[in-house]
Amino acid sequence: MDKETVNGDLKDSEQTVEDVSDVVDPAAEKRLVRKVDIRLIPILFVLYLCAFIDRVNIGNARIQGLEADLDMTGEDYNIALFVFFVPYILFEVPSNMLLKNIRPSWYLTGIISAWGVVTIGMGLTQSFQGLVACRFLLGLFEAGFFPGCAYLISMYYRRLELQVRINVFFCASITAGAVSGLLAYGIAHMDGVAGYTGWRWIFILEGIATVVVAAIGFFVIPDWPDSAKFLTDEERLLLIQRLRMTLRYISGIIFIFLGIVTTTYSVVFFAPTILRQLGWTSIRAQVMSIPIFVVAAVFTLASAVLSDRIKQRYVVLMVGGFVALIGYILLLNMTRIPVGARYFALFLITSGGFTAQTISIVWLSNNLGGHYKRGIGVAMQIGFGNISGIIASFIYLAHEAPTYHTGFGTGLGLLGVGMLTATGFYFYLRWENAAREAGKRDYRYNLPADEVDNLGDDDPRFRFVL
Repeated sequence: MDKETVNGDLKDSEQTVEDVSDVVDPAAEKRLVRKVDIRLIPILFVLYLCAFIDRVNIGNARIQGLEADLDMTGEDYNIALFVFFVPYILFEVPSNMLLKNIRPSWYLTGIISAWGVVTIGMGLTQSFQGLVACRFLLGLFEAGFFPGCAYLISMYYRRLELQVRINVFFCASITAGAVSGLLAYGIAHMDGVAGYTGWRWIFILEGIATVVVAAIGFFVIPDWPDSAKFLTDEERLLLIQRLRMTLRYISGIIFIFLGIVTTTYSVVFFAPTILRQLGWTSIRAQVMSIPIFVVAAVFTLASAVLSDRIKQRYVVLMVGGFVALIGYILLLNMTRIPVGARYFALFLITSGGFTAQTISIVWLSNNLGGHYKRGIGVAMQIGFGNISGIIASFIYLAHEAPTYHTGFGTGLGLLGVGMLTATGFYFYLRWENAAREAGKRDYRYNLPADEVDNLGDDDPRFRFVL
């Protein structure tokens, strides 16, 4: 296959990657995308909302008496957080490999139901050891959900359509912070019902809700595009055609993710505790956590719209990073600022951190070539990045309350590393795009025709999203 034939088929990079209006009917394409939006994103949002609530509700249970009832002392709470991430990190890539061979509607709802049952078990456990065992199983079953959903979404949309969809989906994790606080506030009043304390009801009721939603999801979650039953034959052909016209690099961006995610895990696991350290009661701390996550959700969605509109990932990621940096700097000086400023700092950390995190996920997916590479790459990014969950589990030390210098300082440092890595990654992509524009990668056209067809992001016509 010569260069002229390839360019004749795919034209220039901008048209190749994002403009297929001369090949497909724009009106039909718009209707198709809207139909996919309605069927795919809402159900995944609700399921991820359940997933994240089940993951972080231990923070709400903690201030409702979890530690006292299970005779937990010292750093036992940190250990309970840590053990979740061991299987979560180890099984994300194998899980995505398994997903490729199983219908998403079966696989995803199966693991969701399993962790729902485990969450109920956390409400029934009578010992710290039982809690740790449940947290381990929770991490095992949740390992495949987020990367699996991110992979599934990327199979239905083109590159510059992904940011808003991923952000809407990811906002479930932010919304979970608000919903979890609201639910914990209401459930706390069930203390003593049927002989169970309030923190037990948090796990039991939220676990039951997860199982119910999983059952509904079995009938709603679409499978792969070529077998999606909610699409007509013509719509499936159109979807596959428009996706084939999008060429799709795994790189240091996973280090960006590691640096940033420590910020978000720190907030969701320790926000109730930090708020209580501001002098508020347990119930008031639950309520005061709600606005933090509501504002973060709005900020994150707005950043997604902006990112897609200006067709830039790096700039928006850095804005989120700087917002979170300001929050950390404020909290590192909390003894010198009033309670209101400390509370405001949590808004900054949450909004900026979640914005940078979602941008980094889509940035990688945008620059990966091929379905297999994208599925494994996203799972590697999320799996490696979730090492930050282990870090976050052990940097907020009880004996350092309320200043938590280790926690805030480590969060600030890792966020800075992530931002510096993002900057290096950005300039590398600019350099590589310029090299391709200058024809310095055209020697790859001399490869055998079948290899040229499978170059993916190594194709000289491919341009990386900045």
